[in-house]
Amino acid sequence: MSTTELNPTPPNFELSKGVNGLDKVLLRQVQGSSAEIYLHGGHVTSWKNEHGEELLFLSSKAIFKPPKAIRGGIPICFPQFGGHGNLEFHGFARNRLWSIDNDPPPFPTNSTYKSFVDLILKPSEEDYKIWPHRFEFRLRVALGPGGDLLMTSRVRNTNTDGKPFSFTFAYHTYFSVSDISEVRIEGLETLDYLDNLQNKERFTEQGDAITFESEVDKIYLGTPTKIAILDHEKKRTFVMRKDGLPDAVVWNPWDKKAKAMADFGDDEYKHMLCVEAAAIEKPIVLKPGEEWRGRQELSAVPSSYCSGQLDPRKVLESC
Repeated sequence: MSTTELNPTPPNFELSKGVNGLDKVLLRQVQGSSAEIYLHGGHVTSWKNEHGEELLFLSSKAIFKPPKAIRGGIPICFPQFGGHGNLEFHGFARNRLWSIDNDPPPFPTNSTYKSFVDLILKPSEEDYKIWPHRFEFRLRVALGPGGDLLMTSRVRNTNTDGKPFSFTFAYHTYFSVSDISEVRIEGLETLDYLDNLQNKERFTEQGDAITFESEVDKIYLGTPTKIAILDHEKKRTFVMRKDGLPDAVVWNPWDKKAKAMADFGDDEYKHMLCVEAAAIEKPIVLKPGEEWRGRQELSAVPSSYCSGQLDPRKVLESC
């Protein structure tokens, strides 16, 4: 027996039990950054930098009881975003148990990303009854050497009846922020958006930067591949790079909605902001055998490092 057979390559991740005994995967980088992914929902629940600081928001009241979706982190919205269709809100992928994919098809990837896990979701017979399509959803979650978090989704139509299907999608990322009133978003100025608080009516964003003083629920259309979220108090800038995801959702429930959600603390809206790489306005259409890919890469850098000062134009140019 060869040495390789005796000592197979160890996985790049640790599998352990999380809250309520649910299976979770832990990714670590030698410099100290980490990410945690629950198989329930294929759901990233934690992303920490090399100093051990949590970069994602997870509600203190999050419920870890399948099939309930976990409140916070990065839920996967598929095959439907929000109420844009006839399925349950945000689709069913975030409520299902995903499997570790030990033999994924070839995956063009950045070789510097040594710490990663591949997950897969296929429809159950119950799923097929509510959304009558066969598919394979492969998700790779990877940690870069600098602590960047990379998520790549591949959805393939495996229907045998020749039928195409369409879907909408989002990485529903909850960023952890110091104080929502001290946060601004750069990269979405002058764009059109659909306002979910006004019956999805279409408007054009005015002004230089997006800041927050009340509830926001907007879908920005035709967005750039790079968006920056500046947290003035923490002097931290999140940079989102995305591919295959033309839209960007911006959401904060503010006080009244926060109080109405059982799995969300009354004041937690002050410490979170959702900025979501998405494909919503124009659903993705796949014929049998076709595959779609949607990717987001998140990095968190000190604002001073990013721009020399809190100058958002420089942030987007330099990071």
